[in-house]
Amino acid sequence: SIEVIKRLLLTSGASHQSKSFFFLGCCRGDEMTGDHQIWNMINSVKHFSITPTIVELTCMDKDNMNTLVSNILCLSPRLTQSLSDILYHKTKGNPLFFCQLMISLNREGLLSVSLSRRRWEWDEEKIQMRKIPDNVAFFFSKMINELSEDVRTALRVMSCFGSSAKISLIETLEQALNS
Repeated sequence: SIEVIKRLLLTSGASHQSKSFFFLGCCRGDEMTGDHQIWNMINSVKHFSITPTIVELTCMDKDNMNTLVSNILCLSPRLTQSLSDILYHKTKGNPLFFCQLMISLNREGLLSVSLSRRRWEWDEEKIQMRKIPDNVAFFFSKMINELSEDVRTALRVMSCFGSSAKISLIETLEQALNS
């Protein structure tokens, strides 16, 4: 929760010489009023000489999304326009949502490489009909729930160790789980 992050920042800011802390958050700008918890946290940590860097990633417009799809698929923008329009409609230009949707479409075979044609192909009708949650968090939850129980258990355990872990720790945990 935001309160835990705030306490962690305030504790580390008050007791350590190092003023480095990496926190990546994602939220919708239209929900970020001046009294939002995030702004309260940011203002609180400023009192401990911690200077936050805020990077705002805005949504893409239709043209930028088509340029990105064209570059990713190595096809001319003219060929990717119809796919880009569908993706824009489904993601509303959200870059994170867009990336995950592209991966998901590829995994499901709705976006795939044709070896005979030597290019990417997609099924516009199926992509158009595909139900996608409006909320990015629901989309990620759905993707995680589609993983096997073993993978979800491993993710839960590994999340306790932060953003990275030594391979020896992972091997030890794997051995313990398999015994």
